[in-house]
Amino acid sequence: MVQVEVAEGWLEGEKLEVVTGDAYYYSFKGIPYAEPPLGKLRFKDPLPLKPWQGIRKATKHGPNCPQIDIFTRENIQGSEDCLYLNVYTPDLKPVTPLPVMFFIHGGGYKSGSGDDQHYGADFLVQHNVVIVTINYRLGIFGFLCLDTEEVPGNAGLKDQALALKWVNENISKFGGDPKNITVFGESAGGASTIYHILSPLSKGLFQRAISMSGVPICDWSLPYQPRRRAFTLGKILGLETEDSVKLLEFLQSIPCEKLTLQKPNIMAYEEVIHNNQIKFYHFTPVVERNFGGSHFLTENPLDVLRKGNINDVDIFIGHTNEESLVAVQWFEDSYIKDYNKFPEILAPREIALKANYDNVLEASDAIRRYFFGTKKVSVENMREFLTYASEVCLVYSIVRFADKIPKKQNKRYFYRFSTYSKMNHYGKNGEKHGIKGASHLDDLLYLFNANVFNMNVDKNSKEYELIQLACTVFTNFAKYGNPTPDNSLGIAWPEYDNAKRAIGDITDRLTVVEDYSKETQEFWKSVFENAGLEY
Repeated sequence: MVQVEVAEGWLEGEKLEVVTGDAYYYSFKGIPYAEPPLGKLRFKDPLPLKPWQGIRKATKHGPNCPQIDIFTRENIQGSEDCLYLNVYTPDLKPVTPLPVMFFIHGGGYKSGSGDDQHYGADFLVQHNVVIVTINYRLGIFGFLCLDTEEVPGNAGLKDQALALKWVNENISKFGGDPKNITVFGESAGGASTIYHILSPLSKGLFQRAISMSGVPICDWSLPYQPRRRAFTLGKILGLETEDSVKLLEFLQSIPCEKLTLQKPNIMAYEEVIHNNQIKFYHFTPVVERNFGGSHFLTENPLDVLRKGNINDVDIFIGHTNEESLVAVQWFEDSYIKDYNKFPEILAPREIALKANYDNVLEASDAIRRYFFGTKKVSVENMREFLTYASEVCLVYSIVRFADKIPKKQNKRYFYRFSTYSKMNHYGKNGEKHGIKGASHLDDLLYLFNANVFNMNVDKNSKEYELIQLACTVFTNFAKYGNPTPDNSLGIAWPEYDNAKRAIGDITDRLTVVEDYSKETQEFWKSVFENAGLEY
């Protein structure tokens, strides 16, 4: 056992062996970083943690937030007392403070945790960085918006910001450098990372950011009428009111297990897509109404980019080469039938929500022709559907967003992760259709040891070489603000700009791709403009 004193008191962690058995690291799990958001604190902004007495054991993870797992559909009861983080470090007293990597898990803002079930630090920590993983409030608990000063929304993002503040104040006790912090996350965690780039609440708390497979303008991240959705939820649960105070008191009285089960749809369109995990979630980050004082975000993300008011940090952004392979089973079971029956679902949600209906149908027809030609939208044409789904769910939005990031003093790099090996747990879903690639989530398996899959990591294997390559690229960026600071990886990774569109492709080696996604971006631009919307 090993002890560390942080601002709130003493912690007792442990020294653990990495999965390959050839190194050790120090582990501190289940560290609280905020007051438990219980009772009248439900849905509210998080409060700083009060000190504790004695020595607190830090050998087990804190509870998960109550949730329905988006992959297994399992009802995980967890606890609303879920604001905990984990710290893993290779050296508590290094000669020089170590770079810090602060990870935000994905799961559609409604599922997941920072636990080592999926996010074991064994791989990254061997690259001489300190790893922090966190839990934050999910679903209604983290993203209910009443559009009031008491519950303006974004509590889950404010949880993340408070955890980041805790890291700034305490990470030096674990050998970390508070002046060299990289925020990184995947999917909803990637979009959350971008939100921290945009938020004044996070300014100065980190120096670099890695957004993996997610930005705020993805279909599944878009909010719509969040206040109306909150009142619809009240109606479903038995209270019809127009009084936000009464609604808040009512929702604070409902058992948490009841709240996780609700799907407050507010339009007929949502009745069709409410189970579509690549397109829609009920509770997401919102643009807060400005009541004065501090807020997480009071402007639309694209407006923030246009004005150039982003936090001055280095940015590494990208996606996998076959994102939608994660959803093959969902496509086979029901999604493709829905897209064939209701062609308007083919259109991005931004168009569906903002354009007139004729334009929505015209956009859907153009998209079908572009991705399917004369072929039917069907399981038999899975290759075409996967290309479409990856684009509309993630890729075009990520490239579109990257193109709009203003050039300040910070560096900007773009990656595509195309690695395929036995480590690709999710990508193997495509093999029955003759498709191989890196699915959504597969890149994480080369950065974190996912204990849930019990994968054998042989140091003499090709898979281990690929893990080392991925970890080197990502930790290079965390350390130096450049994924290839020297010539040891065989390329000089070019900075990204939306004129040359040069990106780095990560396979079993690194290559540079020029003019990335140029034709496809021109297509999406025409779709939006024909629908009367700015791209």
